[in-house]
Amino acid sequence: MSINNLIEDNAGLPILWIIVPCYNEESVLPITAPLFLDELKKIISNKKASDQSRVLFVNDGSKDKTWQIISDLAKEDEHYIGISQSRNRGHQNALVAGLMESVDKCDVTISIDCDGQDDINAMEKMMDEYLSGSEVVYGVRSKRDKDTAFKKFTAEFFYKLINALGGEVVFNHADYRLMSSRVVEAFESFQEVNLFLRGMIPLVGFKSSNVYYERNERMAGDSHYPLRKMMHFALDGITSLSVKPISMIIALGCFVSFLGVVGMIWAIVMNFLGATVAGWASIVCIICFLGGMQLLSIGIIGEYIGKIYLETKKRPRFIISERTWEPYKRKYKG
Repeated sequence: MSINNLIEDNAGLPILWIIVPCYNEESVLPITAPLFLDELKKIISNKKASDQSRVLFVNDGSKDKTWQIISDLAKEDEHYIGISQSRNRGHQNALVAGLMESVDKCDVTISIDCDGQDDINAMEKMMDEYLSGSEVVYGVRSKRDKDTAFKKFTAEFFYKLINALGGEVVFNHADYRLMSSRVVEAFESFQEVNLFLRGMIPLVGFKSSNVYYERNERMAGDSHYPLRKMMHFALDGITSLSVKPISMIIALGCFVSFLGVVGMIWAIVMNFLGATVAGWASIVCIICFLGGMQLLSIGIIGEYIGKIYLETKKRPRFIISERTWEPYKRKYKG
């Protein structure tokens, strides 16, 4: 059956696509792929989704055997399908590639990471929420007992900070979520290149609900998000959703300028009173403080200018080079 005709064979049940971004996952994919399929078949057997539902793997330009494993899985069972990006574009772009691939082929999507840390069994609860009327269902961690104290503190601080800056993010939610086709179609109109999906999806609107679960340890392989990447991701999230840091720079500039005026008046008064004392410590402290504030402010403004630069180029967020159901064929253009 053609993949493009799947949505026409609905038979009254919603077609579900489970979207799984993959980057260098050859060690964990053989473990988690059967788990995704088992959960999908359980949902199908419980009459909550059509048998035309699929598990869509999105290969994000992996350098190992990930794509070969996906291709082999697609040959073994028709419920497995896959697409491959032409190069590595990052987790968020890979996830968007999967969503855009699904936009006219299914009724509902569930996005989940490949590593098995998110509770796969929560998918059926998400489908229950969808069938009850929710069009977005957020998978939310119920607790962070397995995180280190540092990671727990920084993660919770990030969620609180980004909400304080005006971003709408669901506390302790990452990218494990259900979205109806209506939501995906509406999200398609968001064309920005700098992606932070957990902050963008709430902007789409529609009725939403939460499903709570406990996050597990990674089943195999190493995490692709070390501290450096997490910090960069957090910065992307803040600067993609809010301009309040620039407003804070303006407020800080006004405050420092006020202190400067007060200091100038004080210096003039002390000079007339003959109470001036020569000293380098105060001058050095003031210069270091102002210099640091200037560099920080320029850096924040530069981050926004860089994002504007990338947006104006209007480069594609993803390029699909291969599909398991549609082998690539070169088309001669004379």
